[in-house]
Amino acid sequence: MNVKIEDSWREALAAQWDMPYFKVLTDFVRAQYAATTVFPPASKIFAAFDACPFNQVKVVIIGQDPYHGPGQANGLCFSVNPGVPFPPSLVNIFKEVAADTGAAVPADGDLSRWARQGVFMLNSVLTVEQGRAASHASRGWETLTDAAISALSERRDNLVFLLWGSYAINKGKLIDRDRHLVLTSVHPSPLSAHRGFFGNRHFSQANAYLQSHNITPIEW
Repeated sequence: MNVKIEDSWREALAAQWDMPYFKVLTDFVRAQYAATTVFPPASKIFAAFDACPFNQVKVVIIGQDPYHGPGQANGLCFSVNPGVPFPPSLVNIFKEVAADTGAAVPADGDLSRWARQGVFMLNSVLTVEQGRAASHASRGWETLTDAAISALSERRDNLVFLLWGSYAINKGKLIDRDRHLVLTSVHPSPLSAHRGFFGNRHFSQANAYLQSHNITPIEW
């Protein structure tokens, strides 16, 4: 199938494109975009892959599914476009970055500046119907994104995986901890952040690990 995705990811996931589940998924997603309002914009479905090529990944952050409010989702987990108010979880992420690293809270929530440095911000489900969280779950996206996580675990070394909340932590079973650093905590949602997201120091720990393997750290 002619999937519009960055070339190195197209190759890394080559086995997926002709699998029956992916054809079913593609038909479902196309029908949804034609029939109702779906986020992110269709051109941004693979934005996380396009922004961070396979061999440039240093850190992986795993989300669940895109924001389902108008104008929020831009294809990178937790990220929003410039001018869009910060969702509560992103507010808390920036609070922890500031407390952990001393970095100032940025003027916008566009995390493509992280992606350009090698932070792969992957939602497990890549599309969602407006106003209906998890509406595209269990349609096949998870098979594809699990394959992406597995490919990184198997073909790369010395990556950092940041798994926040039970959904993301469950993806840890796909990751070889002998080859990579896996950091876990509760989700940055206001419902849980005070139970261990604040103070987890994941951002400085990630950079310390990267530097210990002679990898340029991230400017959070």
